[in-house]
Amino acid sequence: MSLPRAYRRKGMAHEEIDGVPIWFEEHGDPDGAPLIAPHGGILTFEGSFGAVLPWLSVGRRVVGVELQGHGHTPDTGRPMSIDRFADDVAALLDRLGIERADLWGFSLGALTATGVALRHPAKAGRLVLAAVNIRPDGYHPEITAPEQDDPRLPTEEEFAAWRAAYAAVAPNPDDFFPFLERMQPVVHDWRGWTADEIRSVTAPTLLVIGDRDFVRLDHAAEMLDLFSDCQLAVLPGTKHTEVMQRSDVLRATVGPFLT
Repeated sequence: MSLPRAYRRKGMAHEEIDGVPIWFEEHGDPDGAPLIAPHGGILTFEGSFGAVLPWLSVGRRVVGVELQGHGHTPDTGRPMSIDRFADDVAALLDRLGIERADLWGFSLGALTATGVALRHPAKAGRLVLAAVNIRPDGYHPEITAPEQDDPRLPTEEEFAAWRAAYAAVAPNPDDFFPFLERMQPVVHDWRGWTADEIRSVTAPTLLVIGDRDFVRLDHAAEMLDLFSDCQLAVLPGTKHTEVMQRSDVLRATVGPFLT
């Protein structure tokens, strides 16, 4: 089955940023309002945004970016952090001649989008932060305890699909597990942001959380109070890995927010 015209890829390329060839791909209308879409951890852009891209890219310039070591972007061995990922996205905006863009990030990508809003506020338009937390304790404690068997965690089938997606496009397809190890401290050692830092974000913000997410609902309520201009959508019957698959609900919530 052929894809809708707006979904077809308009451009795919690498842009050298701080020693890392950052992969990006453009979809939709090149003259439309720009939106940058950083993916979830260990995922690809397509794996995170494929379900919503057919409607998201209509009349909009969507730039999907794959962070260091993810998808088509190689891991050069450069130290990784949320701040570095945010700076890479900001630099990519400069390379593409985009002064200001909306950002829709999922999980790790939502942390990255928040980092852009904090470190490069003039570049951030509207923020859609899906399955996001602002401190490590924003997760349910069972998620950080590997010995626990929690239904919120990814299934074996989901993990196998991530590995297959990595192998299909990564410069070094056999490096999935070494890269997974490299990524652990990026999130596990992340300190989070203070309440005052989050209050400083002036971009209109939409938080999207699953009711069975890694993220605690009381933490989502706290974020709603801290972001200065914020809305919260809680998706029913949805765990962390399913948030970006709820295309119809996301279209009904995110679509109006972005327009």
